[in-house]
Amino acid sequence: MPALLMAALLLLYLVFTIQYAVRLILDPQPFAKAIGVALLVLPLIGLWVLAVELIFAVRAERLAERLARDGALPVDDLPRLPSGRPDPAEADKRFPQFQAAVEASPDDWASWFRLGLAYDASGDRRRARWATRRAIAISRKR
Repeated sequence: MPALLMAALLLLYLVFTIQYAVRLILDPQPFAKAIGVALLVLPLIGLWVLAVELIFAVRAERLAERLARDGALPVDDLPRLPSGRPDPAEADKRFPQFQAAVEASPDDWASWFRLGLAYDASGDRRRARWATRRAIAISRKR
C-alpha cells in the first residue's frame, strides 16, 4: 500500500510538472520554450520508470500468489532485527538451499522467485530484483 501511495503522489507531481511545461512551451520567448521542452522530457522519463516499476511489482505479486496457492512459498520464520527486517546473518545460512534449487532446475520460475526472496532476506536488493525478474521472464514463456 505505501508503494501505491508513493506512486500516486509521483503521478500527481508529474501531472503538475507536465502542465507547467506546456505553459512554458506555449510562451512566445524561446528561452521559456527550451525550458518547457526540458521540463517535459523529465516527467515523461519519470512516467516510464513508474510504469516499469509498477508492472514489475504486479507481476512479482502474481508469482507470489501462485506460490502461496500451491503452498510453495518458503516459511518466513527468520529472526527479525529491531527494524522488522529479517536478520541477514540468519538469512545467509539458509541461502545455499535456494541457490542449489536454481542450479538443479534453472528453468523453474518458482526456484528463481524463492532465490529472489532469499536475496531480499539477506539484504541484497539488487540481486533480489534480478532473480525476481528472471522468475517473471521464465513464467511468461510458459
